[in-house]
Amino acid sequence: MGRVSRSRPVIVVLGESADDRPPFLDALEGRADLRFTDAAGLGEAVQGAQALFLWDFFSTALSQVWEHCDGVEWIHVAAAGVDSLLFDELRDSEVTVTNARGTFDRPIAEFVLASVLAQAKLVHESYRLQQQHVWRHRETQGLAGSRALVIGTGAIGREIARLLRAVGMQVRGAGRTAREGDPDFGTVVASADLASEVGWCDHLINAAPLTPATTGLIDAEVLAAMKATAHLVNIGRGASVVEADLAAALAGGQIAGASLDVFEVEPLPADSPLWEAPGCVISAHMSGDVVGWRDTLARQFLANAERWLADEPLENVVDKQLGYVPGGAP
Repeated sequence: MGRVSRSRPVIVVLGESADDRPPFLDALEGRADLRFTDAAGLGEAVQGAQALFLWDFFSTALSQVWEHCDGVEWIHVAAAGVDSLLFDELRDSEVTVTNARGTFDRPIAEFVLASVLAQAKLVHESYRLQQQHVWRHRETQGLAGSRALVIGTGAIGREIARLLRAVGMQVRGAGRTAREGDPDFGTVVASADLASEVGWCDHLINAAPLTPATTGLIDAEVLAAMKATAHLVNIGRGASVVEADLAAALAGGQIAGASLDVFEVEPLPADSPLWEAPGCVISAHMSGDVVGWRDTLARQFLANAERWLADEPLENVVDKQLGYVPGGAP
């Protein structure tokens, strides 16, 4: 990446507070100067710095202090999605952005499988009946042969596809370009044609990054085209779903259920109709956060920092115009 040689480059670490410090960074001692800051101190901290580590990965503070970042060459964000980070000036700059691609793939895929199983096996309904002390025999659905359409054919979507196929499900992908013969999805349909494709699936899973093309992608038209027995899982970004349309579809019985881990506003406001929507299961943006995940993120940054200090190619370089790491078209 052509880093200017310096004996002691400065790396700024942005946390939720100045005391919010990732582990393992002592390994950089003597080779880089670390400045720890929160959003309030970021404008001062980035002056003269060459790299920035967004440990507070949802922060939007960088755009407010961009004028002070003229020396920054590399930004690493401890998240797979970079929609909170990117803004026009950063996209148009020569600054390299890397992300946490690969860290969350398997945990999120397991979370999706758990959500699909819980829906098919009536786990949430059983719990509600238990709370009412009601014994009611019911029949559940088998997963073998059931159909999942995964929106987003990047690393997370592919791990989801592999895991769902392993339990006997039929899986297709939805991405920017329709194609056949994909190694993980077989058939990939165009996301732009989603409304004409969702009638095929029993489970619609959103694993796409948030881009202009995926904002509001799952709307009233798409929901109306789904089976009445279908189930929506969203572990991508909340803004990919029009929440008012989803609440209406659940209330009207247009679809059978939704498992939602991400929302347009987080935490989900107390007055959101999704809290009480029939068949809606809510979790607090935790699908990828298995025990030890912060240590994994810190080690991933450290490995990339070692490459940066050695002027070697960085891993997980984001295409700032696309909004994700190329290598599997969403």
